Amino acid sequence: MFKEIFDNVKNKKPLIHNITNYVTVNDCANILLACGGSPIMADDKDEVEEITAVCNGLNINIGTLNKRTIEAMLIAGKKANELGHPVLLDPVGAGASKLRTETAFALLKNIRFSVIRGNISEIKTLYSGNGTTKGVDADISDSVTKDTLDSAVAFAKSFAEMNNTIVAITGAIDIVTDGRKAFCIYNGNPMMSLITGTGCQLSAMTSAFVTANPDKPLEATATAVMAMGLAGEIAYQRLNELDGNSTYRNYIIDAIYRMTPEQLEKGAKYELR
Repeated sequence: MFKEIFDNVKNKKPLIHNITNYVTVNDCANILLACGGSPIMADDKDEVEEITAVCNGLNINIGTLNKRTIEAMLIAGKKANELGHPVLLDPVGAGASKLRTETAFALLKNIRFSVIRGNISEIKTLYSGNGTTKGVDADISDSVTKDTLDSAVAFAKSFAEMNNTIVAITGAIDIVTDGRKAFCIYNGNPMMSLITGTGCQLSAMTSAFVTANPDKPLEATATAVMAMGLAGEIAYQRLNELDGNSTYRNYIIDAIYRMTPEQLEKGAKYELR
């Protein structure tokens, strides 16, 4: 599975249009280049339709919303759907404010998403219409643990089936499902939570993996999630006593750049449910 998915990203070099937040836009561009994709960042309503048309996939991230970008997201998403391009939604902070929550619902109503990737609190907000997201982080009461994994998998499958999409819920244990089969993924390192934007980077990278593997969206999404988690493990092993979270961020990008299918095959920690 890993070799074919990796090779397709490297060989096809998918061009991904990112309407993402300005906190992490540079890291999203670099992670796309590291994995073999290519980034374009455009969020003006007067060009997003044209840019979407020349790209292969679309990544929508609501991390730093404003009225101008909301309109651009809707225009780009509808154009991508018209062209049959994969579209990913990262509902950053859904549940933290009325604007974020209403925007996420408007996007879900008007755009067909191939993948929805978020933390458990954000996805619960999309499912129920309300939530307890703390800023852009999951509420600790929503945390996916070994004790809550069965119920979290059932919830993720239900949401995926309801929206006819791939759902990736990321946290201490990641869940990727199409509503029928679920990957439970155990890769990663706690220090990843000390970097702003690992989730945003993962969404950008997942967009490339799914775009390059349109016939295997579930497996492509799971592979991207495993790769990011493994990169966090590899990067942590490189740190010395003088390094901090800034160095760690760069090491994660380096680990993605250097990663091979064989390395992921050996390091992936997951089960199917």
